[in-house]
Amino acid sequence: MERYFTDHRHEHLRTAVREFAKNEVTPRIAEMEASRTASVGLSRLIARQGWIGATVPAGYGGMGVGHLGKTVVIEELSRVSGAMGAMVQASQLGAAKIIHFGNEEQKKMWLPAIASGDCLPTIAVTEPGSGGHVLGMTSSAVRDGDDYILNGNKVYVGNSHVGDLHGVVVRTGPGSGGLTAFLVESGTPGFSLGRQRPAMGLHGFSFGELIFDDCRVPAANRLGEEGDGLAVAYSSSVLYGRANLTAVSLGIHQAILDETSAFCSERQRYDAPLGELGSVKMKLGQMQSRLMTARLAAYHAVHLLDQGLPCDAELMNAKLVNVEYALDSARDAMEIHAACGLFTDRPVERYLRDAHHIFAPAGTSDVQRLRLGEVALGTAKGSWSERLSELVRCGPEPDG
Repeated sequence: MERYFTDHRHEHLRTAVREFAKNEVTPRIAEMEASRTASVGLSRLIARQGWIGATVPAGYGGMGVGHLGKTVVIEELSRVSGAMGAMVQASQLGAAKIIHFGNEEQKKMWLPAIASGDCLPTIAVTEPGSGGHVLGMTSSAVRDGDDYILNGNKVYVGNSHVGDLHGVVVRTGPGSGGLTAFLVESGTPGFSLGRQRPAMGLHGFSFGELIFDDCRVPAANRLGEEGDGLAVAYSSSVLYGRANLTAVSLGIHQAILDETSAFCSERQRYDAPLGELGSVKMKLGQMQSRLMTARLAAYHAVHLLDQGLPCDAELMNAKLVNVEYALDSARDAMEIHAACGLFTDRPVERYLRDAHHIFAPAGTSDVQRLRLGEVALGTAKGSWSERLSELVRCGPEPDG
Protein backbone atom coordinates (compact mmCIF):
# COMPACT_ATOMS: atom_id res chain seq x y z
CA MET A 1 0.00 0.00 0.00
CA GLU A 2 2.96 2.35 0.44
CA ARG A 3 2.82 2.78 -3.34
CA TYR A 4 -0.39 4.73 -2.83
CA PHE A 5 1.14 7.72 -1.00
CA THR A 6 0.79 6.24 2.49
CA ASP A 7 3.60 5.80 5.01
CA HIS A 8 4.21 3.48 7.96
CA ARG A 9 1.82 5.46 10.19
CA HIS A 10 -1.01 5.01 7.75
CA GLU A 11 -0.28 1.32 7.32
CA HIS A 12 -0.14 0.80 11.09
CA LEU A 13 -3.55 2.48 11.25
CA ARG A 14 -4.78 0.26 8.43
CA THR A 15 -3.77 -2.86 10.32
CA ALA A 16 -5.54 -1.68 13.47
CA VAL A 17 -8.78 -0.81 11.65
CA ARG A 18 -8.73 -4.06 9.69
CA GLU A 19 -8.32 -6.11 12.85
CA PHE A 20 -11.08 -4.20 14.61
CA ALA A 21 -13.43 -4.62 11.64
CA LYS A 22 -12.79 -8.35 11.56
CA ASN A 23 -13.35 -8.87 15.28
CA GLU A 24 -16.05 -6.32 16.10
CA VAL A 25 -17.94 -5.46 12.92
CA THR A 26 -18.16 -8.78 11.07
CA PRO A 27 -20.04 -10.58 13.87
CA ARG A 28 -22.72 -7.85 13.85
CA ILE A 29 -23.45 -7.76 10.13
CA ALA A 30 -26.21 -10.37 10.19
CA GLU A 31 -28.01 -8.48 12.95
CA MET A 32 -27.72 -5.19 11.05
CA GLU A 33 -29.02 -6.77 7.85
CA ALA A 34 -31.98 -8.25 9.71
CA SER A 35 -32.95 -5.12 11.64
CA ARG A 36 -32.34 -2.59 8.83
CA THR A 37 -32.06 0.16 11.43
CA ALA A 38 -29.19 2.25 12.76
CA SER A 39 -26.69 0.25 14.78
CA VAL A 40 -26.28 2.71 17.63
CA GLY A 41 -24.07 0.50 19.81
CA LEU A 42 -21.60 -0.35 17.06
CA SER A 43 -21.52 3.25 15.85
CA ARG A 44 -20.57 4.38 19.36
CA LEU A 45 -17.97 1.63 19.69
CA ILE A 46 -16.31 2.68 16.43
CA ALA A 47 -16.40 6.34 17.45
CA ARG A 48 -14.61 5.53 20.71
CA GLN A 49 -11.63 4.26 18.70
CA GLY A 50 -10.87 7.91 17.89
CA TRP A 51 -11.23 7.51 14.14
CA ILE A 52 -13.87 10.22 13.72
CA GLY A 53 -11.08 12.61 14.71
CA ALA A 54 -8.77 11.59 11.87
CA THR A 55 -8.57 15.15 10.48
CA VAL A 56 -9.02 16.89 13.84
CA PRO A 57 -5.71 18.57 14.83
CA ALA A 58 -3.82 16.92 17.68
CA GLY A 59 -4.13 20.10 19.73
CA TYR A 60 -7.87 19.48 19.97
CA GLY A 61 -7.48 15.80 20.84
CA GLY A 62 -7.64 14.46 17.29
CA MET A 63 -5.44 12.06 15.37
CA GLY A 64 -4.14 14.67 12.94
CA VAL A 65 -3.51 12.02 10.26
CA GLY A 66 -5.14 14.05 7.50
CA HIS A 67 -7.24 12.95 4.57
CA LEU A 68 -4.94 10.02 3.76
CA GLY A 69 -5.45 8.59 7.24
CA LYS A 70 -9.17 9.27 7.05
CA THR A 71 -9.34 7.42 3.73
CA VAL A 72 -7.54 4.42 5.21
CA VAL A 73 -10.05 4.21 8.08
CA ILE A 74 -13.12 4.49 5.86
CA GLU A 75 -11.80 2.07 3.25
CA GLU A 76 -10.96 -0.65 5.77
CA LEU A 77 -14.30 -0.39 7.58
CA SER A 78 -16.15 -0.40 4.25
CA ARG A 79 -14.39 -3.60 3.17
CA VAL A 80 -16.33 -5.31 5.94
CA SER A 81 -19.39 -3.10 6.23
CA GLY A 82 -20.31 -0.30 3.87
CA ALA A 83 -22.76 0.87 6.51
CA MET A 84 -20.09 1.44 9.12
CA GLY A 85 -17.76 3.04 6.58
CA ALA A 86 -20.63 5.38 5.73
CA MET A 87 -21.20 6.09 9.41
CA VAL A 88 -17.60 7.23 9.88
CA GLN A 89 -17.52 9.30 6.69
CA ALA A 90 -20.75 11.09 7.62
CA SER A 91 -19.44 11.94 11.09
CA GLN A 92 -16.24 13.29 9.62
CA LEU A 93 -18.35 15.56 7.41
CA GLY A 94 -19.84 16.88 10.63
CA ALA A 95 -16.40 17.44 12.12
CA ALA A 96 -15.21 19.30 9.02
CA LYS A 97 -17.62 22.19 9.43
CA ILE A 98 -16.26 22.92 12.91
CA ILE A 99 -12.61 22.51 11.86
CA HIS A 100 -13.06 25.01 9.02
CA PHE A 101 -15.72 27.41 10.24
CA GLY A 102 -15.92 27.07 14.01
CA ASN A 103 -14.58 29.79 16.28
CA GLU A 104 -12.06 28.95 18.97
CA GLU A 105 -14.71 28.44 21.64
CA GLN A 106 -16.68 26.06 19.41
CA LYS A 107 -13.55 24.12 18.51
CA LYS A 108 -12.52 23.73 22.15
CA MET A 109 -16.02 22.65 23.12
CA TRP A 110 -16.78 20.16 20.36
CA LEU A 111 -13.64 18.86 18.64
CA PRO A 112 -12.23 16.98 21.67
CA ALA A 113 -15.63 15.34 22.22
CA ILE A 114 -15.80 14.34 18.55
CA ALA A 115 -12.24 13.01 18.61
CA SER A 116 -12.91 10.90 21.73
CA GLY A 117 -16.15 9.49 20.33
CA ASP A 118 -18.36 11.18 22.92
CA CYS A 119 -20.07 13.24 20.22
CA LEU A 120 -21.21 12.09 16.79
CA PRO A 121 -21.73 15.10 14.50
CA THR A 122 -23.71 15.37 11.26
CA ILE A 123 -24.15 17.82 8.39
CA ALA A 124 -27.70 18.61 7.22
CA VAL A 125 -28.19 20.45 3.93
CA THR A 126 -30.56 18.53 1.60
CA GLU A 127 -34.30 19.25 1.67
CA PRO A 128 -37.30 17.38 0.20
CA GLY A 129 -38.15 20.09 -2.30
CA SER A 130 -34.69 21.10 -3.44
CA GLY A 131 -32.54 17.95 -3.36
CA GLY A 132 -28.98 18.75 -4.38
CA HIS A 133 -29.91 22.31 -5.38
CA VAL A 134 -28.52 24.01 -2.28
CA LEU A 135 -29.79 27.47 -3.16
CA GLY A 136 -33.31 26.07 -3.47
CA MET A 137 -33.61 25.33 0.25
CA THR A 138 -36.46 26.94 2.19
CA SER A 139 -35.77 25.94 5.81
CA SER A 140 -35.23 29.15 7.72
CA ALA A 141 -33.70 30.79 10.77
CA VAL A 142 -34.94 34.09 12.16
CA ARG A 143 -32.99 36.12 14.73
CA ASP A 144 -34.78 36.61 18.05
CA GLY A 145 -32.56 38.41 20.55
CA ASP A 146 -29.67 36.14 21.50
CA ASP A 147 -31.23 33.20 19.68
CA TYR A 148 -32.33 32.05 16.26
CA ILE A 149 -35.65 30.26 15.61
CA LEU A 150 -35.27 27.42 13.09
CA ASN A 151 -38.10 25.93 11.04
CA GLY A 152 -38.07 23.36 8.25
CA ASN A 153 -36.98 19.85 7.33
CA LYS A 154 -33.73 18.23 6.24
CA VAL A 155 -33.58 14.81 4.58
CA TYR A 156 -30.96 12.15 3.76
CA VAL A 157 -28.91 13.29 6.74
CA GLY A 158 -26.12 10.80 7.39
CA ASN A 159 -26.18 9.53 11.01
CA SER A 160 -29.53 11.22 11.55
CA HIS A 161 -30.62 8.74 14.22
CA VAL A 162 -27.29 8.40 16.05
CA GLY A 163 -26.01 11.97 15.81
CA ASP A 164 -25.56 14.24 18.83
CA LEU A 165 -24.70 17.51 17.10
CA HIS A 166 -26.26 18.51 13.79
CA GLY A 167 -24.66 21.09 11.53
CA VAL A 168 -27.67 22.62 9.82
CA VAL A 169 -27.59 25.03 6.89
CA VAL A 170 -30.75 27.15 6.60
CA ARG A 171 -31.90 30.36 4.98
CA THR A 172 -31.51 33.65 6.85
CA GLY A 173 -31.97 35.87 3.82
CA PRO A 174 -32.35 35.85 0.03
CA GLY A 175 -29.93 34.58 -2.58
CA SER A 176 -26.56 32.88 -2.30
CA GLY A 177 -25.53 35.16 0.57
CA GLY A 178 -28.61 34.28 2.58
CA LEU A 179 -27.57 30.87 3.93
CA THR A 180 -26.23 30.38 7.44
CA ALA A 181 -25.03 27.31 9.38
CA PHE A 182 -25.85 26.40 12.98
CA LEU A 183 -24.89 23.71 15.47
CA VAL A 184 -28.04 22.08 16.87
CA GLU A 185 -27.78 19.60 19.73
CA SER A 186 -30.07 16.59 19.42
CA GLY A 187 -31.96 17.32 22.64
CA THR A 188 -32.89 20.88 21.72
CA PRO A 189 -36.65 21.66 22.14
CA GLY A 190 -38.33 21.97 18.77
CA PHE A 191 -35.97 19.45 17.17
CA SER A 192 -37.22 15.96 16.28
CA LEU A 193 -36.48 13.05 13.98
CA GLY A 194 -38.62 11.59 11.25
CA ARG A 195 -39.25 7.87 11.34
CA GLN A 196 -36.34 5.72 10.25
CA ARG A 197 -37.22 4.28 6.87
CA PRO A 198 -35.66 0.97 5.77
CA ALA A 199 -33.59 1.36 2.62
CA MET A 200 -32.10 -0.79 -0.11
CA GLY A 201 -28.68 -1.14 1.52
CA LEU A 202 -26.23 0.23 4.09
CA HIS A 203 -28.23 -1.52 6.81
CA GLY A 204 -26.95 -0.31 10.17
CA PHE A 205 -26.48 3.26 8.91
CA SER A 206 -29.14 5.94 9.21
CA PHE A 207 -29.73 8.72 6.71
CA GLY A 208 -33.05 10.22 7.64
CA GLU A 209 -35.08 13.33 8.32
CA LEU A 210 -34.47 16.15 10.80
CA ILE A 211 -37.46 18.34 11.71
CA PHE A 212 -37.26 21.86 13.14
CA ASP A 213 -40.43 23.34 14.59
CA ASP A 214 -39.73 26.69 16.24
CA CYS A 215 -36.41 25.25 17.37
CA ARG A 216 -34.58 27.87 19.41
CA VAL A 217 -30.81 27.85 18.95
CA PRO A 218 -28.38 30.23 20.70
CA ALA A 219 -26.61 32.70 18.44
CA ALA A 220 -23.38 31.34 19.95
CA ASN A 221 -24.11 28.13 18.00
CA ARG A 222 -23.89 29.90 14.65
CA LEU A 223 -20.98 28.68 12.52
CA GLY A 224 -19.17 31.67 11.12
CA GLU A 225 -21.13 34.73 10.12
CA GLU A 226 -24.58 35.06 8.61
CA GLY A 227 -24.13 34.27 4.92
CA ASP A 228 -21.36 31.68 5.39
CA GLY A 229 -23.79 28.77 4.98
CA LEU A 230 -23.12 28.27 1.29
CA ALA A 231 -19.40 27.89 1.98
CA VAL A 232 -20.14 25.41 4.77
CA ALA A 233 -22.37 23.35 2.48
CA TYR A 234 -20.11 23.39 -0.58
CA SER A 235 -16.85 22.78 1.24
CA SER A 236 -18.34 19.86 3.14
CA SER A 237 -19.49 18.30 -0.11
CA VAL A 238 -16.54 19.14 -2.35
CA LEU A 239 -13.63 18.51 0.01
CA TYR A 240 -14.93 15.95 2.47
CA GLY A 241 -18.01 14.42 0.85
CA ARG A 242 -16.41 13.43 -2.43
CA ALA A 243 -13.26 12.10 -0.77
CA ASN A 244 -15.17 10.24 1.95
CA LEU A 245 -17.65 8.59 -0.38
CA THR A 246 -14.78 7.67 -2.68
CA ALA A 247 -13.24 5.77 0.22
CA VAL A 248 -16.52 3.95 0.94
CA SER A 249 -16.77 2.90 -2.71
CA LEU A 250 -13.15 1.79 -2.68
CA GLY A 251 -13.66 -0.44 0.35
CA ILE A 252 -16.78 -2.02 -1.11
CA HIS A 253 -14.95 -2.54 -4.41
CA GLN A 254 -12.09 -4.33 -2.67
CA ALA A 255 -14.60 -6.56 -0.87
CA ILE A 256 -16.30 -7.38 -4.18
CA LEU A 257 -13.03 -8.52 -5.71
CA ASP A 258 -11.98 -10.47 -2.60
CA GLU A 259 -15.28 -12.33 -2.42
CA THR A 260 -15.44 -13.04 -6.15
CA SER A 261 -11.86 -14.26 -6.33
CA ALA A 262 -12.48 -16.62 -3.39
CA PHE A 263 -15.67 -17.89 -5.02
CA CYS A 264 -13.83 -18.56 -8.29
CA SER A 265 -11.11 -20.50 -6.47
CA GLU A 266 -13.55 -22.61 -4.46
CA ARG A 267 -16.19 -23.31 -7.09
CA GLN A 268 -15.50 -26.21 -9.45
CA ARG A 269 -16.58 -26.38 -13.07
CA TYR A 270 -15.41 -28.94 -15.62
CA ASP A 271 -13.08 -30.50 -13.02
CA ALA A 272 -11.22 -27.22 -12.46
CA PRO A 273 -11.72 -24.04 -10.42
CA LEU A 274 -14.27 -21.67 -11.95
CA GLY A 275 -11.57 -19.02 -12.26
CA GLU A 276 -9.75 -21.11 -14.84
CA LEU A 277 -12.50 -20.50 -17.38
CA GLY A 278 -11.25 -17.90 -19.83
CA SER A 279 -14.40 -15.78 -19.76
CA VAL A 280 -14.40 -15.69 -15.95
CA LYS A 281 -10.70 -14.95 -15.70
CA MET A 282 -11.15 -12.01 -18.08
CA LYS A 283 -13.90 -10.59 -15.90
CA LEU A 284 -11.68 -10.95 -12.85
CA GLY A 285 -8.87 -9.22 -14.69
CA GLN A 286 -11.16 -6.33 -15.60
CA MET A 287 -12.28 -6.05 -11.97
CA GLN A 288 -8.65 -6.02 -10.82
CA SER A 289 -7.78 -3.30 -13.34
CA ARG A 290 -10.72 -1.16 -12.26
CA LEU A 291 -9.79 -1.50 -8.60
CA MET A 292 -6.16 -0.52 -9.17
CA THR A 293 -7.18 2.53 -11.19
CA ALA A 294 -9.82 3.51 -8.64
CA ARG A 295 -7.41 3.21 -5.71
CA LEU A 296 -4.79 5.33 -7.44
CA ALA A 297 -7.37 8.04 -8.20
CA ALA A 298 -8.64 7.98 -4.60
CA TYR A 299 -5.30 8.17 -2.82
CA HIS A 300 -3.75 10.61 -5.26
CA ALA A 301 -6.61 13.08 -4.71
CA VAL A 302 -6.40 13.05 -0.92
CA HIS A 303 -2.60 13.16 -1.04
CA LEU A 304 -2.88 16.42 -2.95
CA LEU A 305 -5.47 17.67 -0.47
CA ASP A 306 -3.16 16.93 2.45
CA GLN A 307 -0.37 18.83 0.68
CA GLY A 308 -2.55 21.91 0.31
CA LEU A 309 -2.45 21.67 -3.48
CA PRO A 310 -5.34 22.41 -5.85
CA CYS A 311 -7.28 19.18 -6.34
CA ASP A 312 -10.96 19.91 -6.92
CA ALA A 313 -10.82 18.13 -10.28
CA GLU A 314 -8.97 15.15 -8.81
CA LEU A 315 -11.61 14.82 -6.07
CA MET A 316 -14.41 14.94 -8.64
CA ASN A 317 -12.69 12.35 -10.78
CA ALA A 318 -11.95 10.10 -7.81
CA LYS A 319 -15.61 10.03 -6.81
CA LEU A 320 -16.73 9.44 -10.40
CA VAL A 321 -14.23 6.66 -11.10
CA ASN A 322 -14.67 4.87 -7.79
CA VAL A 323 -18.47 4.86 -7.84
CA GLU A 324 -18.79 3.82 -11.47
CA TYR A 325 -16.07 1.18 -11.27
CA ALA A 326 -17.44 -0.32 -8.06
CA LEU A 327 -20.88 -0.63 -9.64
CA ASP A 328 -19.41 -2.16 -12.79
CA SER A 329 -17.44 -4.70 -10.77
CA ALA A 330 -20.47 -5.48 -8.61
CA ARG A 331 -22.46 -6.32 -11.71
CA ASP A 332 -19.63 -8.51 -13.04
CA ALA A 333 -19.44 -10.23 -9.66
CA MET A 334 -23.15 -10.99 -9.74
CA GLU A 335 -22.80 -12.46 -13.22
CA ILE A 336 -19.92 -14.67 -12.10
CA HIS A 337 -21.83 -15.83 -9.02
CA ALA A 338 -24.96 -16.37 -11.14
CA ALA A 339 -27.77 -17.84 -9.00
CA CYS A 340 -25.44 -18.19 -6.01
CA GLY A 341 -25.18 -14.42 -5.82
CA LEU A 342 -28.90 -13.96 -5.31
CA PHE A 343 -28.93 -15.48 -1.82
CA THR A 344 -27.80 -13.85 1.40
CA ASP A 345 -25.47 -16.65 2.49
CA ARG A 346 -22.88 -14.88 0.34
CA PRO A 347 -22.22 -11.13 0.72
CA VAL A 348 -22.00 -10.16 -2.94
CA GLU A 349 -25.65 -9.10 -3.16
CA ARG A 350 -25.10 -6.85 -0.11
CA TYR A 351 -22.10 -5.25 -1.79
CA LEU A 352 -24.19 -4.51 -4.87
CA ARG A 353 -26.97 -2.92 -2.80
CA ASP A 354 -24.52 -0.90 -0.72
CA ALA A 355 -22.59 0.34 -3.75
CA HIS A 356 -25.73 1.93 -5.20
CA HIS A 357 -26.09 4.13 -2.11
CA ILE A 358 -22.83 5.97 -2.87
CA PHE A 359 -23.97 7.16 -6.30
CA ALA A 360 -26.02 10.26 -5.40
CA PRO A 361 -24.44 11.96 -2.34
CA ALA A 362 -21.94 14.78 -3.02
CA GLY A 363 -23.04 14.80 -6.64
CA THR A 364 -24.11 12.04 -9.02
CA SER A 365 -21.76 10.84 -11.72
CA ASP A 366 -23.36 13.22 -14.20
CA VAL A 367 -22.69 16.12 -11.84
CA GLN A 368 -19.02 15.12 -11.62
CA ARG A 369 -18.83 14.86 -15.42
CA LEU A 370 -20.45 18.28 -15.78
CA ARG A 371 -17.94 19.88 -13.42
CA LEU A 372 -15.03 18.09 -15.07
CA GLY A 373 -16.30 19.38 -18.40
CA GLU A 374 -16.04 22.90 -16.98
CA VAL A 375 -12.46 22.12 -15.96
CA ALA A 376 -11.72 21.03 -19.52
CA LEU A 377 -13.25 24.23 -20.90
CA GLY A 378 -11.48 26.45 -18.40
CA THR A 379 -14.79 27.69 -16.97
CA ALA A 380 -14.63 26.07 -13.52
CA LYS A 381 -15.47 28.47 -10.70
CA GLY A 382 -12.98 28.78 -7.88
CA SER A 383 -11.03 26.12 -5.99
CA TRP A 384 -12.34 24.94 -2.63
CA SER A 385 -9.24 22.81 -2.09
CA GLU A 386 -6.95 25.85 -2.29
CA ARG A 387 -9.18 27.83 0.01
CA LEU A 388 -9.63 25.32 2.81
CA SER A 389 -7.11 22.47 2.74
CA GLU A 390 -4.46 24.53 4.52
CA LEU A 391 -6.77 24.84 7.50
CA VAL A 392 -6.77 21.07 7.89
CA ARG A 393 -2.99 20.88 8.06
CA CYS A 394 -2.23 24.14 9.84
CA GLY A 395 -5.30 24.96 11.91
CA PRO A 396 -4.73 27.07 15.04
CA GLU A 397 -3.79 25.27 18.22
CA PRO A 398 -5.91 25.91 21.33
CA ASP A 399 -4.66 28.43 23.86
CA GLY A 400 -2.50 27.10 26.69
